[in-house]
Amino acid sequence: MAGVQTAVALREQGFTGTVTLLGAEPHQPYDRPPLSKAVLLGKAEGSAFDLDFEALGIELRLGCEVLGVRTGAHELDTAGGPVPYDVLVLATGAEPIRLPGTEGVPGVHLLRTLDDAERLRPVLARQHDIVVVGAGWIGAEFTTAAREAGCAVTVVEAADRPLAGALPAEVAAPMTAWYADSGASLRTHARVAHVEPGAVVLDDGSRLPADAVVVGIGARPATAWLAGSGIALGDHREVVADDHLRTSAPDVYAVGDCASFPSGRYGRRLLVHHWDNALQGPRTVAANIIGESPSVYDPVPYFWSEQFGRFVQYVGHHQSADTTLWRGDPSGPAWTVCWLREGRLVALLAVGRPRDLAQGRRMIEAGTLMDADALTDPSRPLKAAGA
Repeated sequence: MAGVQTAVALREQGFTGTVTLLGAEPHQPYDRPPLSKAVLLGKAEGSAFDLDFEALGIELRLGCEVLGVRTGAHELDTAGGPVPYDVLVLATGAEPIRLPGTEGVPGVHLLRTLDDAERLRPVLARQHDIVVVGAGWIGAEFTTAAREAGCAVTVVEAADRPLAGALPAEVAAPMTAWYADSGASLRTHARVAHVEPGAVVLDDGSRLPADAVVVGIGARPATAWLAGSGIALGDHREVVADDHLRTSAPDVYAVGDCASFPSGRYGRRLLVHHWDNALQGPRTVAANIIGESPSVYDPVPYFWSEQFGRFVQYVGHHQSADTTLWRGDPSGPAWTVCWLREGRLVALLAVGRPRDLAQGRRMIEAGTLMDADALTDPSRPLKAAGA
């Protein structure tokens, strides 16, 4: 996503030089969100971007894995030989974390690429018993699709609740019931001891039958190939970019899931693994490659998830010290959580309330002071709570 959008943004902003897009996968560039939905359920064969790369003057080199970069020489090393560059944009995304000890065990799957989705599609079609490891965003989305396909699904989560790494306990708590409502079994405080053909064994000795195991325990930036390049990496192996998305190496930018950037808006460095970041960041990169005055990247992060018949959206960035306010009953079908800092809206989670999300996003961007009493009344438009 980030690589394609950077190439397209360069052309849209008037860049007339050569643009080459290298990708390790053999497929035409594609969008990822449909992989856990339409592609997985066989409702779509793929999710290739509807772009005419030839007409845009973008050279695609598919099945071309980049092995390293020599920044001093301005060259990439690939299996097909060196590739020179004047300006390099790193958009290698993230790769799923594997469950230790499952390498080579048959029936263990990840869900990140088109090939992953195609391997899982017949599993769902045969309505297998499936164990999902991890109750995060991808685990919830896959469980939703598997239940729609008629599979029996057990989800095991080491933490005490779903989305433990993303949301506070009181916000994630209402989501626990969504699993049972869908007919899936959620087991929290459950750690996998090992996986064997046909079963997942937990650390308490219990065995869960599993024709297939789907692992969704997180992702990390795909940057191992940068070892020895001199390009600075952060604590999470991400490329450390500045507020213009430039890296520590001259003429090298980084964008999307593989890069962190300093946010003046939130006063900290952000590493955002979501689709909207891979859409917005490339426009800044293209402007900085072309323009004479640097363009700063400081977005309000946004993402969404479709799970268990609900449309979940999050915008902004909250911290534990922020004030939490509720709009609506979390046991119902539609509700919103807002986070305030010094009276200003800094983040919002909306379940089935897209209007709250749209209005809240504008108020976060504007730094609007909020009337807390008006904010907690779900019958009033969110914008009416602006003080």
